[in-house]
Amino acid sequence: MKESYSTFFRYFWIVIIVGFIAYNFIFPETFSKENIAINIQAFGNYGLAIFFFCHLIRGFVMLPSTALIFAGVFLFPDDLFSVLLLSVIGIVISSMIVYYFSDKLGFAKIFDKNTKTTNLVKEKLSGKYGPLFIMFWAFFPFVPTDLICYTAGAMKINPIIFAVSLFIGELILCSVYVYGSAYFI
Repeated sequence: MKESYSTFFRYFWIVIIVGFIAYNFIFPETFSKENIAINIQAFGNYGLAIFFFCHLIRGFVMLPSTALIFAGVFLFPDDLFSVLLLSVIGIVISSMIVYYFSDKLGFAKIFDKNTKTTNLVKEKLSGKYGPLFIMFWAFFPFVPTDLICYTAGAMKINPIIFAVSLFIGELILCSVYVYGSAYFI
């Protein structure tokens, strides 16, 4: 891809992400589990498909999957395994799309610099315990999973190892979300 297109898409993507984050702070009720559930319910029988589609696109704007998962539990309390399965698969596919696009948008240039911080990140992700680092990052609910996707994609971490590590971490986290929140609903 030409450098000018890459630069344009990188800035466009950053503007979209910042826009969604700002919109989320200004109108937090828009992305609440109740509002998400109402919007998905509007599609009737296609609810699970729309739920899955939402998981696929949420990675592009760094929207946390937590509210979407809780909305799925709220909407489909009798089909929790489907909510879990669609959530984890959607998150992994979305994360892999972000993983592949991060390099195309020029995020690899960040890691071309030979600084202490970038070397530490490269060492952690590429080293012996890299898959565990990715797994725990995906499992830890207070850091955005998409951030590790951008980083791993820019550093060209093995995509199979990345996807499997991400899957295991997200499976644990989503299981806690789905079955834990179902207890309270």
